[in-house]
Amino acid sequence: MKVPAWVKPGVWGVIVGAIAIMIAGFWGLGWVTGGSANRMANDRAEAAVVAALVPFCVAKAEHDPDQTRLTKFKAEESSYSRTQMVSDAGWATMLGTPSPNQALASACSDKLKGPTA
Repeated sequence: MKVPAWVKPGVWGVIVGAIAIMIAGFWGLGWVTGGSANRMANDRAEAAVVAALVPFCVAKAEHDPDQTRLTKFKAEESSYSRTQMVSDAGWATMLGTPSPNQALASACSDKLKGPTA
């Protein structure tokens, strides 16, 4: 069986075109793999949960019977130390969870500290 002469350049054109479309799609058009899409969805879900729980964390801190913890917190300058104080006080531990959520502790710490001058 003889293959026409125009087939070889056509096949190479299809291969090069497919590679070019894939490069353009992943690089410039925002295509992602399934794993990347799942990771982005999980990150967004985690951020939404943290944003929804920050007011509860702040309320726990403001209504804590031991107000000296909140006073020490407000006096602390280090962001790391403030986040650790929120975790240690249990303000970032939600009902049914055995340990504090670090992302929530960090967001709660930022919210409790308030705007910086």
